[in-house]
Amino acid sequence: MTEVVEDRGESVLVEFARPETAVVRLNRPASLNALTRELLEELLVAFDRLQGDPAVRAIVLTGAGRGFSSGHDLADLRREAESGDVARQLENQRAFSDLILKINESRLPVIAAVNGPAAGGGLAMALAADTRVCGRSARFNAAFVKLGISGCDVGVSYLLPRIVGPTLAFEMMMSGRLIDADEALHSGLVLRVSPDDQVLEVALEVADAICANRPFAVEMTKELMWANLDAPSLRQAILVEDRTQTLCLQTGDFRRVLQGER
Repeated sequence: MTEVVEDRGESVLVEFARPETAVVRLNRPASLNALTRELLEELLVAFDRLQGDPAVRAIVLTGAGRGFSSGHDLADLRREAESGDVARQLENQRAFSDLILKINESRLPVIAAVNGPAAGGGLAMALAADTRVCGRSARFNAAFVKLGISGCDVGVSYLLPRIVGPTLAFEMMMSGRLIDADEALHSGLVLRVSPDDQVLEVALEVADAICANRPFAVEMTKELMWANLDAPSLRQAILVEDRTQTLCLQTGDFRRVLQGER
């Protein structure tokens, strides 16, 4: 795989492994890509820029070095706790939560390529992606409860039960237990497991399969899938599907595909 570096921030790298697929790489390997406010802000900028680029069709989110992300930088978290400034603490908490929303609500499909630990906020980022692949060394845990704070943080209590089911999600969030790659695959937390040195290539293969389809169809599929996870009934889900299919038919993509156009 040839990577062309498009942008280099101190904490985040954006590369193009394919013309239509951006690799967003957390770049604090010495700390297993622990999440700081600086890294957070760089990620928000990167996602905003990529979503505004019509040439970009998919995003692969991964980490540099031996880990995806070990979660919130504990030194930063300690300073926040010791400051006694509740308003600032809430503002900081919401900034991290905004990142999870930014990943999840991106119009572009997001594939998390998990190498090594994905803990706490790192787990939340992986869950916010549309699907996940991981290497053999991957480990997942909802680490918050281990720190004496609620296991329900930055969207995990919403996303995790929808991905692995409530039984495992409750146990993970209340125990903080590490989930290895095999259990992640068995539980549906990840789509595939590969050798560590191949995890990015596997994620890119998933992106390639998605990008082979028409952009508007992919965007509508992503939007509707997430919306219908919260649909109150099958009937309500179908009502929205019917309107979206009718809208998609008006783009002309269906006719072009039938005529063999790429």
